[in-house]
Amino acid sequence: MGIFFEVIVPVLLVFAVGFVLQKAKKIDTKAISTLVVYIFMPCLVFRTLYTTEVTVQYVYLIAFSLLLLTLTIVTVKLYAKIRKLPSSVESGLILSTAFMNAGNYGSPIILFAYGTTAFDYAISFYILSSILLNSVGLYYAARGNMNMKLAVKAVFTIPAIYAVLAAALVKLFRLQLPENIFSMVSFVADASIPCVMVILGMQLAQIKVKSLQWEYISFATVMKLVVAPLFAFGLTQLFTLDPLLQKVLILTAAMPTASAATIFAVQFNAEAKLVSGTTFITTLVSIITITVLISIL
Repeated sequence: MGIFFEVIVPVLLVFAVGFVLQKAKKIDTKAISTLVVYIFMPCLVFRTLYTTEVTVQYVYLIAFSLLLLTLTIVTVKLYAKIRKLPSSVESGLILSTAFMNAGNYGSPIILFAYGTTAFDYAISFYILSSILLNSVGLYYAARGNMNMKLAVKAVFTIPAIYAVLAAALVKLFRLQLPENIFSMVSFVADASIPCVMVILGMQLAQIKVKSLQWEYISFATVMKLVVAPLFAFGLTQLFTLDPLLQKVLILTAAMPTASAATIFAVQFNAEAKLVSGTTFITTLVSIITITVLISIL
């Protein structure tokens, strides 16, 4: 339990800062989320990709990530079709289940559980999940209240997409950024994760427990914390993986909903209460489920 007191409790305390601030000051969360989406997050995406060495493990990580994402989205779409849910709710459920908190939550837990080699795997997975969240996740956030054409167009209005492309070009041509430019990007990037977490706390402060859509949140929680790791276990059997990498992939798949998903949900009005509520519930419940999963693995 020491791992969770050292890693999860500090994360929850940051959420609490945003929660208390919102209760006291009633700040416009959408205005702050705009700052994160258009400035902080692109810098974080660029820095992460720019500073990471590409290895052969990316072949497995990319295949696993895409297959897990596809399985999750298809499952949610089937549920939405059976229940005849509106597209906005479907998008909210996809944001809540398909994207895990692999960075500021998952990576530290994996470091403490399995060591530095596993941590390197976790960071690689985080990079891929960030790309997927900033492309596929953004598409579904925008699509929730737009038609297909406008949703696709909205994806290319977000700087994070261009940050991915810029980092890819820099890596492809083996360019070296001037130290002062990289320092500036890194300085701004450092603000991204704390802001995302504070905004989540602020969003949670606006939710009344009675108004939570418990049916949808329950489905999303089971999908995220139970079904996703089962999907992950099945997918890892398709590849010849290092046993340590297999553990990392399964454990990362079991992480709670990505806090950054709440930012997109707020930005595009894509069932923000559903997404932030699921993020909160999965984060709390994951304290138990992750403990059990680590003991099994």
